[in-house]
Amino acid sequence: MSVDPELRNLDIEIPAQPEVLVKLSVLMAEDEIDLLAVSALVEGDMALAAAVLKAVNTSLYGLRGRVQTVHQALTYLGMREVSAIAFEMSLRAAFPPAAELGPVWDRAAKRGLMMGRMGQMLGVDPWASHSAGLFEECGKAVLYRHAPQHYPAMLRAVSTDGELAGLEHSAFGVSHDALGAALCESWGLAPAAVASVRHHILVQASGNLPEALQRRGVAAISGFAHALMALPQPDIEPRIQQLCHQAQIDEAAALRAARRVQEQMENAAANA
Repeated sequence: MSVDPELRNLDIEIPAQPEVLVKLSVLMAEDEIDLLAVSALVEGDMALAAAVLKAVNTSLYGLRGRVQTVHQALTYLGMREVSAIAFEMSLRAAFPPAAELGPVWDRAAKRGLMMGRMGQMLGVDPWASHSAGLFEECGKAVLYRHAPQHYPAMLRAVSTDGELAGLEHSAFGVSHDALGAALCESWGLAPAAVASVRHHILVQASGNLPEALQRRGVAAISGFAHALMALPQPDIEPRIQQLCHQAQIDEAAALRAARRVQEQMENAAANA
């Protein structure tokens, strides 16, 4: 997909989607996904396969035994979670390693996993949910690569993405939410994931979904994940209820999904 011409005029480069992910997206679009073809595709890229296996074997995924092959990972975790790891590793590789981006990637892995699992439980496109979580902050990496001498100071100077967006607009004429959405579009992510990335700052700050937003489920689940990751415990349930009302998601089901995912993440952290 093409990148918004207005963003191109800012001379901020949006990295192209790696060829292996183009092929992976085609395989994932099939009605019956061929696990052998997927594993062969990922294993054909040695660096990507190694990165996927390293990620799969962390405590985040809670596997009891060590996974030796991509096909094993697909068998234990399923197509969505392994494909999401491949997207995450390729996204990281598209940008220079930087200590300041470490927390961004760590949050992306956790948030993507949480959103994908909640999407699965709630009947909201789990792949769009997972990929939206992975890519939510990727615009920060775009700006870091664009201005490595100046952007780290911006990251350190603020405590919220809303404050950061204000600094970004002043310095670059664009903020990381818009850049992240542009990268999602150029990498062929689902429109619901693109919209979630584009509006995540508003949703997380206020708990309100934009009135014009048509695909509301993924953006609401982004708000659920943010509540679980960032809000004080007493504020989590009211925020989830607020978002459910706007996205027409069953409140009881959403709260069950949130509690289950929170428990999974706590167990993973305890086993780290």
